[in-house]
Amino acid sequence: MTSPRLLAVPNVSEGQDSDRIAALQVAFSRGATVLDRHSDADHDRTVFTLAAGPAALRDALLAGAALAVETVDMNSYAGLHPAIGALDVCPVVWLDPTDRAAARTEAVEIATQIGGLGVPVFLYGEMAGHPERAERAYFRNGGFAELWLRMEGGGLSPDYGPPLPHRTAGATLVTARPPLAAFNVVLDSDDADLARAVAAGLRESGGGPRGVRAIGLALSDGRTQVSTNVHDPFEVSLAEVIERIRSLAEPLGAKPIESEVVGLIPSAALVDYPADVPIRDFDPAAQTIEARLSTAS
Repeated sequence: MTSPRLLAVPNVSEGQDSDRIAALQVAFSRGATVLDRHSDADHDRTVFTLAAGPAALRDALLAGAALAVETVDMNSYAGLHPAIGALDVCPVVWLDPTDRAAARTEAVEIATQIGGLGVPVFLYGEMAGHPERAERAYFRNGGFAELWLRMEGGGLSPDYGPPLPHRTAGATLVTARPPLAAFNVVLDSDDADLARAVAAGLRESGGGPRGVRAIGLALSDGRTQVSTNVHDPFEVSLAEVIERIRSLAEPLGAKPIESEVVGLIPSAALVDYPADVPIRDFDPAAQTIEARLSTAS
């Protein structure tokens, strides 16, 4: 039987130090192909997209995790993106539904090994042990400092690893999932409250499309951003997200003017995408999952 090809999308809480980011890429390359790397200084975050068979993917993720634990200190983290760990999130991604079980097995294996580095690991998404732990926000609320208090007080126990956060590397969130789209939309407004209001109405919990998570942020260039995760980009396209943002922002005197894709997305997410909100530095012939896998084969 042919071994499944899986992806992983480790998110590291470092988006500014180019030397450190380059070293992390080398570490994640040990056994896996790095399909994409996306760094953001405002978010202070780098998202890598890796592809490999299960055992090789595990080796690459462990090498990258070990370097992140060694070099990223969450005590000085000041990024816009909510985070609780040096290796903040580590999802294993299946492309073929028949590989779902293999991805879940791999997620448990890497969670166990990250725990062995002295970093507590929480399972989220469909692998969460309790429904309230499915959302990453459940763990991130209050940031690294609040995580310490919750774990010290016994109100939050990890699935793997030690009972308290690593003193510099914090904790890591792990799951197995199908592809999602990480998608940021810039508004022509400097009003952070406006961006947060738009994000609130965009979220599934606020009446928006199913599986959409969103936060409003103020960027360092004076603009604002609605940062989203679209959990099922095969069902909810980026065009639908843009139109929802447009309908929420216009009554408040704003509109979407530019967007950004973080990492790789399935090509289905781009169906009917509107030309008036260009995706910055995006080449669909190179930055979809399908395109990158075809050139990496």
